[in-house]
Amino acid sequence: MVPNGWVDGRVGDLLLGLESGVSVNGEDRPLEQDEKGVLKVSAVSYGVFRPNAAKAITSATELARAKVNPKQGQIIISRSNTEELVGASAYIDGQYDNLFLPDKLWQTVPKLNSNMKWLSYLLSSEHCRYTLSNLATGTSGSMKNITKGELLSLKIGIPPLPEQRKIAQVLSTWDKAIATTEKLIDASKQQKKSLMQQLLTGKKRLLDPETGKAFEEEWAYVQAGSIFATRSNKKHNSDLPILAITQDQGAVPRELIDYNVSVTQGSIAGYKVVEIGDFIISLRSFQGGIEYSKYKGICSPAYVILHPKIEISDDFYKYHLKSFSFIQAMKSRLEGIRDGKIISYKYFSEIKLPQPSLKEQEKIASVLTAADKEIELLEAKLAYFKQEKKALMQQLLTGKRRVKVAKTEAA
Repeated sequence: MVPNGWVDGRVGDLLLGLESGVSVNGEDRPLEQDEKGVLKVSAVSYGVFRPNAAKAITSATELARAKVNPKQGQIIISRSNTEELVGASAYIDGQYDNLFLPDKLWQTVPKLNSNMKWLSYLLSSEHCRYTLSNLATGTSGSMKNITKGELLSLKIGIPPLPEQRKIAQVLSTWDKAIATTEKLIDASKQQKKSLMQQLLTGKKRLLDPETGKAFEEEWAYVQAGSIFATRSNKKHNSDLPILAITQDQGAVPRELIDYNVSVTQGSIAGYKVVEIGDFIISLRSFQGGIEYSKYKGICSPAYVILHPKIEISDDFYKYHLKSFSFIQAMKSRLEGIRDGKIISYKYFSEIKLPQPSLKEQEKIASVLTAADKEIELLEAKLAYFKQEKKALMQQLLTGKRRVKVAKTEAA
């Protein structure tokens, strides 16, 4: 039963039709200035339009075949994609005369009684996404399709046009807050990256809190083996948590993340003990550096476990061993060892590492930790905004919660 004043209708009641592009050949690379491009299906996902997801059209013959530009104020819909993304849609905020739609993307042609911004929120809602995903068919295990008829006949509750506009306005406010926070996160990450490049190489020196002057003592550069030793302790009763060694979170208990790998009791018996404060060389250390553990647990014997043999700031080396400069130095030193092959302790022990004074290590670590906390706060704020918007969409798009429309808007 639709809310009072709403109409029980279908998507097709709001559209004159759907127009689609042509599948033209292009080069899968970023577009150069003034170059024409054809969108990829990945240009539309989770309610976001990504104009950079396009292939360059370099042939005049192919360009002559291209048609239908993304138009400002319309919705682009994916008719063919994975089961998760088929039917995904996004509202177009700008005009993109240099881009063209492929045959796998549709664009709305609206009637006068419809607000495309509101419809874009409706089509990206959980209910519509679930329904369209279930309607999709296809013999391929990865690619599914929906027809124009299926989309246009999708049942929806349609509020009056002024209410459509008001709902879109309310949800757009949340979108702006989300976009602003995402930009702040990107800026904070770039700032942290710059700080790491300067502080972890000694290019920028911080103030010594005791003297009020910048640290001046020259850094020593020593072999890693003089700072870290390795150990292979397998003495445990298999009652310690199994740690997953990840590039983004370091060593964490598997139950804290979505990480499901079957292991036998017999294989666990051969696992190595990881202590709090240990560092771990993984199969992906070529890409993401060396991981740090805040947890005691066990991990696969394939990993190399490191522990400090002298007093250090764990956090300083946690940052340094994940830094771009260290990863590049490691790649240069270990040239010839393939990605996917574990780096032995012997190889690692010969790499030169910086060794500033303990006091300077701690100061650098405190600055980078503060930068991380700022990013974490912003990410928590972003998650809150997204959750609030999701809850509001469920209420406003179903009429469970109504917006107030001014009489002048309703007229």
